[in-house]
Amino acid sequence: MTQTRTVRLPNGGAVADTAPAIELAGLTKSFGAVRAVRGIDLTIQPGEVVAFLGPNGAGKTTTVDMVLGLSRPDEGTVRVHGMEPGSAVRRGLVAAVMQTGGLLKDLTVEETLRLTASLFADTRPVGEVLERAGIADIADRRVGKCSGGQQQRLRFAMALLPDPELLVLDEPTTGMDVGGRRDFWAAIREDASRGRTVVFATHYLEEADAYADRVVLVSNGRVVADGTAAQVKSLVSGRTVRATLPNADVPALQAIPGVEGVELRGDSVLVSSTDSDAVLRHLLTHTTAHDLEVTTRGLEDAFISLTSEGAQS
Repeated sequence: MTQTRTVRLPNGGAVADTAPAIELAGLTKSFGAVRAVRGIDLTIQPGEVVAFLGPNGAGKTTTVDMVLGLSRPDEGTVRVHGMEPGSAVRRGLVAAVMQTGGLLKDLTVEETLRLTASLFADTRPVGEVLERAGIADIADRRVGKCSGGQQQRLRFAMALLPDPELLVLDEPTTGMDVGGRRDFWAAIREDASRGRTVVFATHYLEEADAYADRVVLVSNGRVVADGTAAQVKSLVSGRTVRATLPNADVPALQAIPGVEGVELRGDSVLVSSTDSDAVLRHLLTHTTAHDLEVTTRGLEDAFISLTSEGAQS
């Protein structure tokens, strides 16, 4: 549902904004003979938290570069809050947290933020941003002495300075421990509840499952799935049966009708099947399997199924 946001202007004024946060129409981009993006149509509304996922070479980075105004499409249009990406970036409506780069290791954390703040006409207070990113306690630490997770939090703090309407995150929790990742996503969800739009790419699919309002899967330059995590997972039928079965007879399990894959993990066996009942009957009547467990397919299963070679026509 479209939300109304108040967007700040460089002259200090503000206007009501009912345009989508991101609107992509017929987007294509090629690099020589390589067609990186092959006609992406995507609309993201203000306040949505969207996981933008896909395998390497799927076209994610190229699409994000066009949203950030770093690259122009060969065909199609890109609008960010109803305007050209470059205009949105210049107005401080868009900020990005990239996985690497952008830090001077000899500066302290606070010095880095004050330097970044000097590049904008108006920013949130540095102290507030330090607290928001969870790094107030290391404000005097030199960046080169910070861990990978702390440096990623610093990049997050830098992106928050202009108080952007749209936040684009590339592998935002790389290097963070479990507690740090949980705190980070709590802050992101709180910001989204206030209307900030968040688009993130991650290899931690459990983060997309747990924190995204919406999952967009891209493969071979096209959107292949778009919906809630539950909706995307529902596109892949079948279940996985797990059991403790030392020395499992893999060929016998593969011969069961409906079985799509068999994986051994030590004394455990995982059987993916569209007919879990048949697998269970076999395990209970023809083997010594015990500790049986049946689960529905997860987001990782959907990711692999929908983006694998042969999944696209």
